[in-house]
Amino acid sequence: MIVRTLLLSSVAAMSVMLGAASASAQTQVLVPDARSTLSPGLRDAGQAASNLTLEYSVAPAPGFFDPEALFAPTPRSDDDEDAPRPPQPEVKPKFTPLALSNSDMAMSNGRLFVGNFNGFNAYDVTQGEPKLVMSVVCPGGQGDLSIHGNLLFMSVEQNRGRLDCGVSGAEGDVNAERFRGIRIFDITDLDAPRQIAAVQTCRGSHTHTQVPDPTDPNVLYLYNSATSGVRKTDELGICSEGEPDANPETALYSIDVIKVPLDRPQDAAIVNRPRIFADAATGRVAGLWQGGRIGVAAQNTAQTNHCHDITVYPERGLAAGACSGNGILLDISDPQNPKRISELFDPDMAYWHSATFDNAGDKVLFTDEWGGGTQARCRAEDPSNWGANLIATIDNRQLRGRSFYKLPAPQTAAENCVAHNGTLIPVPGRDLMVQAWYQGGLSIVDFTDPDKAFEVASFDRGPIEADRMVVGGFWSTYWFNGRIYGSEIARGVDVLRLVPSEFLSAAEIAVAESMISNEINPQTQTEYKYGDTPDVAAAYADQLARTAGHDAALTDKVQAEIVKWRAGSTDRASSQSLSVALTAAADKATGADANRLKALAGIFERLSAA
Repeated sequence: MIVRTLLLSSVAAMSVMLGAASASAQTQVLVPDARSTLSPGLRDAGQAASNLTLEYSVAPAPGFFDPEALFAPTPRSDDDEDAPRPPQPEVKPKFTPLALSNSDMAMSNGRLFVGNFNGFNAYDVTQGEPKLVMSVVCPGGQGDLSIHGNLLFMSVEQNRGRLDCGVSGAEGDVNAERFRGIRIFDITDLDAPRQIAAVQTCRGSHTHTQVPDPTDPNVLYLYNSATSGVRKTDELGICSEGEPDANPETALYSIDVIKVPLDRPQDAAIVNRPRIFADAATGRVAGLWQGGRIGVAAQNTAQTNHCHDITVYPERGLAAGACSGNGILLDISDPQNPKRISELFDPDMAYWHSATFDNAGDKVLFTDEWGGGTQARCRAEDPSNWGANLIATIDNRQLRGRSFYKLPAPQTAAENCVAHNGTLIPVPGRDLMVQAWYQGGLSIVDFTDPDKAFEVASFDRGPIEADRMVVGGFWSTYWFNGRIYGSEIARGVDVLRLVPSEFLSAAEIAVAESMISNEINPQTQTEYKYGDTPDVAAAYADQLARTAGHDAALTDKVQAEIVKWRAGSTDRASSQSLSVALTAAADKATGADANRLKALAGIFERLSAA
């Protein structure tokens, strides 16, 4: 058990009670840089880029932007996040908060699909610059998307959502026309997308995750995560609310498992609502963290009665759940019946929001959405381990918190900023993730060493307004087929390209850009497998050259052999000799360098036998 000395008395006692390990002590110094003083503006804000180039910036699609829809929330502190909100004006506003905001993304066959609280849009990105090819108006909130073949799945959470995608809303506590759950569209014809199914759920759908059946290619499962209130039983008969001690059938404390028969997707239905938060020993449904604050210096933490995001790694049979008050690890070898095998609590995680595995499946980076994404949480005075990433290792299928990483440059009080969505960048030998920080921009973090994460590149804009918080910034930034795509809440879609730097070589970038997938759903991770190419070998060699105390002579030999390889003049004997030397060096090395040396040895061994 690792307990930070700052909170020793209170956290140690609670950690013993919970049997959970907190992340280790860490002091991260926020250092102002060009990002900290950028000029404001909606489309003309100041920009700062480090080791990245902005290639394209596409304004919101017609019908998906209105200056009156920009959302300016009331600033609040951590102490009053649970306090009652001031009374709302009697005049109904034209738009609900975030009504036209971009949300999550997916990619399929050269098309970028961008969710929005008002529906979704699709862009053709095969020629570089995104070209709008489809817009679907279908209000309902969140609008998270995923793609499977010609099927598009969309999360709907708000009460205004209607079965018919109508814009008039669904008034009243009970409305037969209301829809909250997951919509399924047939997008075979992008000129005429059709809603073919609508799976109603008790708490709507905030996010969802695709899980393929490991034995039946005709079956796809969706794990549905819902964060809002429970619907009235009169509206949806399977629903009832309350704490499980008083109501064992409560719709709280579970996720939805939806089965989609791919030959008849219109028959998609909930097949399980597993109690993944139950106490393993007693079976008590509310078995994980009950929320609150531990000690005067700790976070005001959320109760674990739902998951916000679940990321699955089917090739490992695992899922990582970011579940409000806990991070959890699930065994999904039987995807219809996921089983919790580990959980993690940390007193400095206000709200466990999302999760990303490393490629090996032995680390998870969890994000903390302190403040809900609509507050300034990256100011110089904000704690560096609040609203940050918690990096955990997986040892014997058990989560262990290791360290925190937060955006290293402070932002202004006019910029909503906190850790949010990202994906891995496929560079062999390293764990790199590009991540959105709302109006903190994007940051690429290297978490290869789970105790010493550091920033590799960044991009940021100034606030929308200088003196007032107006919500904007990157909802998601994902690596899709050689480029970084950013879903900007208020400004549209951005496309960025990596450029070589002291932190990332041309060979490393070339390997990442060569990894192409027809379909990408970020919450369904797939393993990156690297071939035997000169760029892959050079990437490992460049990483070794950055290591203090590396064997320069051996690295020079590797680089020389790569030059010969590129020229088509390799010989079996020198490749074999180099493989032997690399194997010997790997036996003496530790950590990531040992893995890099072993990988290089294997490449040259196979090259010698080719």
